[in-house]
Amino acid sequence: MSVDGDEIKNVHGPDHPNSVGWTKAQKITLYEDEANPLVLEAGGKLTAIETEYETYGRLNDSASNAILICHALTGDAHAAGWDLEPSGSLREYRKKKPGWWDSMVGPGKAIDTNRFYVICANVLGSCYGTTGPSSLNHETGRPWGLSFPVVTVGDWAQTQMELLTRLGVHKLRSVIGGSMGGQIALEMGLAYPQRVGSMIILSAGHRVTTQGLAFNAVGRHAIINDPNFNSGDYYGGPQPIAGLAAARMMAQITYLSEESMGYKFGRRLRGKDSLDFTLTGIEFEMESYLSHQAESFVRRYDANSYLYITRAMDYYEAAEKWGQGDLTKTAALIQAKTMVVSFSSDWLFPPDLCRELVSAMCRAGCPVSYVNIPSRYGHDAFLVETEAVRRLITIFLRD
Repeated sequence: MSVDGDEIKNVHGPDHPNSVGWTKAQKITLYEDEANPLVLEAGGKLTAIETEYETYGRLNDSASNAILICHALTGDAHAAGWDLEPSGSLREYRKKKPGWWDSMVGPGKAIDTNRFYVICANVLGSCYGTTGPSSLNHETGRPWGLSFPVVTVGDWAQTQMELLTRLGVHKLRSVIGGSMGGQIALEMGLAYPQRVGSMIILSAGHRVTTQGLAFNAVGRHAIINDPNFNSGDYYGGPQPIAGLAAARMMAQITYLSEESMGYKFGRRLRGKDSLDFTLTGIEFEMESYLSHQAESFVRRYDANSYLYITRAMDYYEAAEKWGQGDLTKTAALIQAKTMVVSFSSDWLFPPDLCRELVSAMCRAGCPVSYVNIPSRYGHDAFLVETEAVRRLITIFLRD
């Protein structure tokens, strides 16, 4: 997930009446009792999981107005407003822009914080405040590195549901997610049907495509084969920056589309009128853009977290997990009213994949609506097509 600042619309300053204003991340420790650890789907257990989250609005007396927002691959808990105390690798990044979905969350916005109590939490395995491979393993006194256990989308759903319980939320008004966040939203609807009132799934499906698997594999290959990777134990020494940068550049291409890249960059040269015929320098604006994205990303993200989170996305196959390969049987487990939104130029989670899930839900008799939005922005459209997404969410949450 990555969107340029000049493409984000309806962003408000902290003093604007439609902004949630200044925000501050909160921390909570989950599964602190060693007798009741989080049992992970891939094997292993974790206790004392530190989880970072933010909330906006107020929980009503009946605890019936809670909405959970699930972030995308490299996102974080800071969904809206302006971070009052940014820290660590996110300090400079957050000073420059509001939360990643500020255009949707706030007073009077589609996810109206005058009506709803909104929660967004960072996923297990990340490097943005929730326990992950860069966190300290208290048994060894060193960062976990690759000794951190493998996590899955199911583990993310379970830990976020545990957080909701601790916050006094026993049934969600809705769970909303785009891309990887849409996978989490779907999993919550399958795993906790009694606790999810509705789902909004944007640019996501019940599995990653084979092409998506391939791109993720190339990204991980670049990281693992960086000379500084050191089997994941690079903390305190040289970082695998080159590998992580290559992975980010590869991913960035999948977030766009040929049309959006052509519209924004075409074959324009970077700061010159003619080619230099260099094999190692930057010739085209497209190259410069990818380089900039990579340089910004490696300053704020951990390479090991990238390995863990992309692998979790790859592993997720809802039909295999819940329906022995039968997607209709899987969909029959869903009780939530659902809206699935795809975008015409998205080739990471293409419309055909989204329609597979919707068709299965229709066959299973689930209340589901589906919209395919024409867009040139590719996978990033769920963040860029602000007006279309705003209208759909507003209408869906009106009832």
